[in-house]
Amino acid sequence: MHQLVHRRTRLSERHPSLYPLAVWVSRCRRRLRWLRGDEVWAMRRTPPADMPVRVKAHRSLLLRQLGDSEMYLQHNKVTNLRLSAGRLDGVQIRPGETFSFNKLVGNCTRRRGYVEGMRLSNGEAVPGVGGRIRQLANLLHWMAMHSALTVTERSEHSFDPFPDNGRVLPWGTGCSIVYNYVDLQFRNDTESTFELRVGVGERYLEGELRADREQPTSFKVFARDERFYRLGGEYFRANEIWRTVIDRRTGNTVGEELLRRNCALVKYVPENVDVVELTVPQRGLADDPRAAADALPKVAQGTS
Repeated sequence: MHQLVHRRTRLSERHPSLYPLAVWVSRCRRRLRWLRGDEVWAMRRTPPADMPVRVKAHRSLLLRQLGDSEMYLQHNKVTNLRLSAGRLDGVQIRPGETFSFNKLVGNCTRRRGYVEGMRLSNGEAVPGVGGRIRQLANLLHWMAMHSALTVTERSEHSFDPFPDNGRVLPWGTGCSIVYNYVDLQFRNDTESTFELRVGVGERYLEGELRADREQPTSFKVFARDERFYRLGGEYFRANEIWRTVIDRRTGNTVGEELLRRNCALVKYVPENVDVVELTVPQRGLADDPRAAADALPKVAQGTS
């Protein structure tokens, strides 16, 4: 029998009324960090330098049916993506600098032109101003993982809201964005200068990560140990995100790196997959998703 490793629930989990206060405190701390922290923050340079070396390019479909979400929210998100991409196109990350999505994009309000798009609230799709800008954050995170940039902050999804319908990237490589509370940040620990080029095309959100010089290595990112399990009547999904390091001069693989262990509550009933049954936590304790992922067997047993 596979037991979960438990952790004590946080104060805001035991007393939900304290959650807004916890968010406010976290936002104040981040604001102070922006003003007085040791980080040197990346900024947008105009005009963009259009650096000579393409490190990674990617594009993602703008309109895609996700569960029962209203398609008008999908169309509205294009406006939000165009506004936020305009804040990031041409950003340079020089040696020693840190990129912050929230610091550069800012707060996505109606006053700044943002409209209602699809947002996720407790795993449910709901309308919200500025919704779906995380598609841009997902694209940036995917490109950063294919570079020598060091991801210093990325919040995993707490929920897996939709079945895999036309998924291109591995599950668990996306990220959450909430201003000014949940951010995507990565730091340049190399001697190269990197540049972001992003924009909204006719059908795709398009991005390139460029550099001022050739890079010694390239990377291939992939998922391992994809699995589902059931705990107390709820379904969870877990996997591991790895990357292969390749010497660009020889083409040889020089290493593998574990980037992330993911575990999230599934908001649909998994079909045609193996599901592992796990023990219900004791009263007053909550399961730690990453500990739960570690507790899972490498080969699923039992089906659902």
